[in-house]
Amino acid sequence: MRGRGLMLVAGMRAGEARAQQAQAAQAQQQAAVEQARADGAAQAQQQAAPAAPAAKDITAELQKLADLHKQGVLTDEEFAAMKKKLLGL
Repeated sequence: MRGRGLMLVAGMRAGEARAQQAQAAQAQQQAAVEQARADGAAQAQQQAAPAAPAAKDITAELQKLADLHKQGVLTDEEFAAMKKKLLGL
């Protein structure tokens, strides 16, 4: 009878160890998922960020063209052609 009790205790300990391993694996997997989400969010922000400076650059270039046109450096045709090229039309 005593041997059977020892086997039950050993079995319980083995089961507890497996449960702890499963919990550790689940925690590790959850950490990996959270890291992937954070990486994805950071990547999305990086991809969205360059759009703002590009719009500012185009606006600044259009302003320069308009100033040159007002000063008489560019003709109406030159201004229109350069504006279309800048806007990608």
